[in-house]
Amino acid sequence: MTEFSSEEKTILVQYVIKKFENEEIVLEKLKNILPEKDIQRNIDTLIGTQRVRRIGPENLQNNESHTELPELPEHLKSIIEDL
Repeated sequence: MTEFSSEEKTILVQYVIKKFENEEIVLEKLKNILPEKDIQRNIDTLIGTQRVRRIGPENLQNNESHTELPELPEHLKSIIEDL
């Protein structure tokens, strides 16, 4: 697994949530990129800081009315596109 900074991990999780929304799918898509513990921690942090919200029992959604998505760094774009 590639080493990512904590900010990069958070950005990856946010963009995968934007792409898939279902928490199971988000975990499935990211499991080969990040440890599950990091994925879950980032989801919890994003919810706690109101950058992501739960909509229903399994769905997540970026809270774009509250905060904008951060800029996606070039080196992360290919990862998101390949998912």
